[in-house]
Amino acid sequence: MSISKEEFKEMLKEKGLKVTNQRLLVLEVLADQRDRHMTAEDIYELVKEDYPEIGLATIYRTLQLLLEMQLVDRINLDDGCIRYEIGEFCDGENKHHHHHLICRTCGKVLPFKDDLLDELEAHIEEAMGFHVLDHELKFYGQCKECREKKK
Repeated sequence: MSISKEEFKEMLKEKGLKVTNQRLLVLEVLADQRDRHMTAEDIYELVKEDYPEIGLATIYRTLQLLLEMQLVDRINLDDGCIRYEIGEFCDGENKHHHHHLICRTCGKVLPFKDDLLDELEAHIEEAMGFHVLDHELKFYGQCKECREKKK
């Protein structure tokens, strides 16, 4: 996990929020499942294993809190579900973006970590005076495995 439990506890305290097991468990599940793009229901099923009395509404409230704290990102992969992934705990200005490669054949989603848009963002700011805070990029195509099956 890129952020320790202790750091997370401190962040909650700084914002005047309670440190709860539910909040810590949601963060841990997202950190442990870093390569998955999880729905609230996916997270609920995993948290429920350690904390059976938790409700789905608590998961949604916790995710909203983590979004507001910029600890998780909400993503839409055009499959009708809102998904969540743990953020890259950098300061807000230098947050590393990663993008998604979506296979149109099998539906696999692959993260792509190289961010080649820094120059474009600088150009936008210089030309338009618009400072880009965040961006999201999805590439649609066919994964290597599906292309090989097709041959």
